[in-house]
Amino acid sequence: MSDKYPESSGRRRFVKGVVGSAGVAGIGTAGVASIDMVTNQSGSGGGQTTYFGVENTGGPAPRAMPMVPIEIDDEGYLRGVYPEIQEVEQQGQTVEVAREDLGGITYATDWFQYCGIQDYQGLQPSYDGDNYFRYAGGASSYDWQPSSGQVHVDDFSDYDTWENDYGEGAIGKPASVTWRSQDTDNSIPVQVIRSTLLEDAVANADGEVGDWLDAATTDGFMAFLNKCTHYCCVPGYRTSNYEGAGDKIYCACHQSVYDPYSIVKRSFTAYPRPEDG
Repeated sequence: MSDKYPESSGRRRFVKGVVGSAGVAGIGTAGVASIDMVTNQSGSGGGQTTYFGVENTGGPAPRAMPMVPIEIDDEGYLRGVYPEIQEVEQQGQTVEVAREDLGGITYATDWFQYCGIQDYQGLQPSYDGDNYFRYAGGASSYDWQPSSGQVHVDDFSDYDTWENDYGEGAIGKPASVTWRSQDTDNSIPVQVIRSTLLEDAVANADGEVGDWLDAATTDGFMAFLNKCTHYCCVPGYRTSNYEGAGDKIYCACHQSVYDPYSIVKRSFTAYPRPEDG
């Protein structure tokens, strides 16, 4: 089926979609069943993990892609927030876990437990590197971005006018980057977006989603783990007009669609934490 241009949607605010506990549990169970078959994970029984992510709105993807909180240093470079590392005593052993309270929710590396990413070196507390985002080269990168180097605020100075051949222009500018991936065997793919819609959302959102956006975004920037929750492909924002996905995140492998401007609270069954073993 050929791509087609969607009707203009106009500027819209984020959907503040916090679902009830029954709905969350149902979505989480279905998602884990699907992902477990894909990644052949052996762990189970870690309990319910609640997270914020960009909503899956079409296709077979079982659940939202988790957000990565973002901050900007004094020189204008962007980095992802890694949860605070804590030492926990369990059965006579001291183990390290990464989690902290952020925006009224427990932000933890548990959020990224799918597609085998939980085993990536960069997600471990022992990772020997920094948290800065760096540009990713290759097919998933955008024409405008450098092929390497740290991500800087100035690179997005035209975010309120930038456009490409997909969707509506002047609402946001994306970049494909990596996070905590220096000198590792596996790169953690992340999508960064600076958007006027996010600025509007932070100014107008309230409740749980408002608290989260206030803590996890800054200066119109947001970030999320760029791994489709269906079959672990790397999707892209503003990379296709298929079925009206021009302003959304589209996974070409199996036509899953996510809306970066709909932040939802979801839950799934995580693998055991070290102190649960």
